[in-house]
Amino acid sequence: MDGLFEMGTGSGATRGGSLSHSDHAAAPLAVRMRPRTLDELVGQSSLKESGSPLHQVVEGGQSLSLLLWGPPGTGKTTIASIVSRSTDRRFVEVSAVSAGVKEVRAAIDAARAELVATGKETVLFVDEVHRFSKAQQDALLPGVENRWVTLVAATTENPFFSVISPLLSRSLLLRLESLTDDDIRGVLGSALEDERGLGGEVTISEDALDHLVRLAGGDARRSLTYLEAAAGAASGGEITLEAAERAVDQAAVRYDRQGDQHYDVVSAFIKSVRGSDADAALHYLARMIEAGEDPRFIARRLMILASEDIGLADSTALQTAVAAAQTVQLIGMPEAQLTLAHATIALAVAPKSNAVTTAIFAARADVTAGKIGNVPPHLRDAHYEGAKKIGHGSTYKYAHDEPFGIATQQYAPDAVADAAYYQPTTHGAEASIKERWEKVRGIVRGT
Repeated sequence: MDGLFEMGTGSGATRGGSLSHSDHAAAPLAVRMRPRTLDELVGQSSLKESGSPLHQVVEGGQSLSLLLWGPPGTGKTTIASIVSRSTDRRFVEVSAVSAGVKEVRAAIDAARAELVATGKETVLFVDEVHRFSKAQQDALLPGVENRWVTLVAATTENPFFSVISPLLSRSLLLRLESLTDDDIRGVLGSALEDERGLGGEVTISEDALDHLVRLAGGDARRSLTYLEAAAGAASGGEITLEAAERAVDQAAVRYDRQGDQHYDVVSAFIKSVRGSDADAALHYLARMIEAGEDPRFIARRLMILASEDIGLADSTALQTAVAAAQTVQLIGMPEAQLTLAHATIALAVAPKSNAVTTAIFAARADVTAGKIGNVPPHLRDAHYEGAKKIGHGSTYKYAHDEPFGIATQQYAPDAVADAAYYQPTTHGAEASIKERWEKVRGIVRGT
């Protein structure tokens, strides 16, 4: 197998692959600072709770196969390492990029032989399991089903689309969430002080720390990689903002997600899309992305805008915005920036109408002003015995029986019988809707 697993002995467990010999001083900071216990694992509080499935695997030594689904840098590889370390099991790592069916079967056969000979269990870690073909995933099934291995498989993609059903049903699915800014600050703070990290030899200014936190985007591994680079570029024992910018070759974006800059940029973004300036909208989108804004927040704002500012002038705008939000949720950053740009441009160049917005606000204004009234008798529920005797539904006209499928009858209460809330514009597809709606309204009201 030409060193595929590179088995080596470490403290408490036998490890291989990318986790082998990770304690030496020349190892990357992100590797040296890898949490060794569940208590050291940052974030994922629900997964670490006492009695949780993960807690049972680590503390109770149960042989449950795990499928870890979450964004990069949230602790998937770390959890696999903790499972191995805490239970004194052999650790074998298979690369989904380079390993074939032969290597997968060889790893499982070796684990089975070890279990029979010594009673020692094996943790088989498969990173990026979504890259495995169906045949490769099938090769994992005997080992999982017979518990010859404790499989820990990690994926950044939706496993319901990328993992075969038999493997999914035999594994415990754990969903990992992106780390918060406070989580990332904690990771960086530990790395600055811990002897495994920088050991207190350097300090960092607050604005430099803010810059690294933003760039990390919830990815702990990325944050430590940036910190290590910034520490190398620092002089005088302090990481300044200039040193951090120089080290990661990216200027700091003045953008406080809790302050004025956040609201100003988001406001300018929405107004640029509403104003049909795709170029300006892309500028503000880029500022938000570079500053580490939550892409789901951006997608939500685009969904609101699709109904608020475009509406029936182009009903596909809402479909585009919803599809963008779903895509952001499924693939995450950085790839989702393409989808956000796609949606931003589509909504910016779409014809605009706020007729939907003004219609619902006008209707609500009448309701809050007390213009409610009774439901007309012919529209009331007539499905119970005796309803017709009191006039409920007795004169109701079934629209499908009328010419053009439209009945002339009163639908609104008397208090708002003449209300005209929806006023279509002549923009885009709403122009044809306007012409038809005026005719339909006239037939309904008998005018």
